[in-house]
Amino acid sequence: MQIETLNNNGQNIAYVHTTTLILTDVQSALDLMATVRYETECDAIIIDKEALTEDFFDLKTRLAGEIIQKYVNYGIRLAIIGDFSGYTSKALNDFIYESNQGKHLYFVSDVEEALKKLR
Repeated sequence: MQIETLNNNGQNIAYVHTTTLILTDVQSALDLMATVRYETECDAIIIDKEALTEDFFDLKTRLAGEIIQKYVNYGIRLAIIGDFSGYTSKALNDFIYESNQGKHLYFVSDVEEALKKLR
């Protein structure tokens, strides 16, 4: 895992690069948040969809809600980069839509869009 700090109009945002699955449960999400905060002091994270377990995208597991609640409690905003068009769950698509309207979690297609949302 490599953490790159991006400057977004004076705000630093951590972009986590990895080729492996790193968010598999609530504890791994907390570990990532702590590592990013310690190494970069950033309160916004960009991560690729492939770094998250598919359980995150199955709302029945409640994993997405548990992770997002922890991030909100600690003041961390998260942008997930990827193609989400393959998901057919209405509940997940509604969750993605609602998240993108909020201030803490975004599902975006690329880094540029993530930086805009996290501005």
